[in-house]
Amino acid sequence: MLLHIVARGRIGRGPEAELVGRYMKRVTWPHKITEMPDTGGRLPDLAPGTRRVMLDEKGENLPSRVLAERLQAWRDDGVRETRFLIGAADGFGDAERAEADLLIAFGRATWPHLMARAMLAEQLWRATSILANHPYHREG
Repeated sequence: MLLHIVARGRIGRGPEAELVGRYMKRVTWPHKITEMPDTGGRLPDLAPGTRRVMLDEKGENLPSRVLAERLQAWRDDGVRETRFLIGAADGFGDAERAEADLLIAFGRATWPHLMARAMLAEQLWRATSILANHPYHREG
C-alpha cells in the first residue's frame, strides 16, 4: 500500500526537510510526498478506494499502535493508497473533513505545518516498524 503525504507549502532545505527525509528513508512501504502551493493548485487524482487521512485539530489523538493497526487493516483489505493530507494555515473546512476516512491530531497544541509533516513522517516510520515486528519500546 502506498503511503502518500500531500502537503500544502514547500518545505525547502531546512532542518524540518532533513528530519522528514530521515524518517521517510526508513519507511519500508512504498511512499511519496506531493507538495502543493499554499493556495490553489490541483490535488493529485484520487484512485477509487483511496483512504484519506487528514491532520486536523479536530482529529483523534491516536496512539502509534492504533495507527499501525488501522494501516494494517486497510492494507489487508486491499487498499492501494492511504493519502495523508496536511492543509494550509487555515486547515480544512467542514466539507473537506466530512470526506475524510480519518482525522488525526498530534495533541491539542497547534503545530507549524513543517513540524506536522516531520511528526507524520516519524509516525509512518513507527507504524510500519511496529507492523514489521520491530520491538516497540512503549509496549507492555
